[in-house]
Amino acid sequence: MSHFAPITVAPPVWQRALVWLGLPAAGAGLGWLVHLVAGWVASLPSIPFQGPFKIVAALPRPYGLIGVLAVGVAAGLVLAFLAHLDELAVTVDAAGVRLARGDIVDDFDRGSVAAAFSDKSELVLLRSDGKELAREKHDLKPGRLAGAFGAFGIRWLDHDPYEETYRRWVDGTPGLSTAANALLKARAEALKNGDQDDLRELRRELARLNVVVRDRNKKQFWR
Repeated sequence: MSHFAPITVAPPVWQRALVWLGLPAAGAGLGWLVHLVAGWVASLPSIPFQGPFKIVAALPRPYGLIGVLAVGVAAGLVLAFLAHLDELAVTVDAAGVRLARGDIVDDFDRGSVAAAFSDKSELVLLRSDGKELAREKHDLKPGRLAGAFGAFGIRWLDHDPYEETYRRWVDGTPGLSTAANALLKARAEALKNGDQDDLRELRRELARLNVVVRDRNKKQFWR
């Protein structure tokens, strides 16, 4: 059965509502707890990070409680907004596949996408020659992704067909060009620092050298 309307797979509304309501509520709860213990912590002999508790304890009632609750809610909203920006939405239609995360949008022509699969918490798009078009972290249901890709004739795989071909990278690994090794070395530093933009850019540079890389426990594996 052919499909014409695009299919978008994104976090469900209830999950987004839980984040937008739960994080501010948790922030308010933490603020209330800080206010509750502020006087006691401020009275203790000098301990690390005691300054903020002294400030809260010195605030007049009820403004101190109102203030810490407001700060907690605001912090929760900021975290919810950052979580929203980090959500991956996948749209599949007859023209191809779109991966959108915040302001970052990548489009792939239908003819270039031969297969897709979920590798632990990463969505992977493959070309017919086995090269990766994309590898993006996600928290989407594999069943929903399989249905979306299958509806437009894109094979959904149960696992990485190249699982056994990956090797752990170490500096100076034989079989890698000098350029690829330099990129992996730079990427190891980005992985250590959690620089997602640099990780994504370096992955693309490696792909141009026909090197596929994936991460496991802060370590790089390549094929």
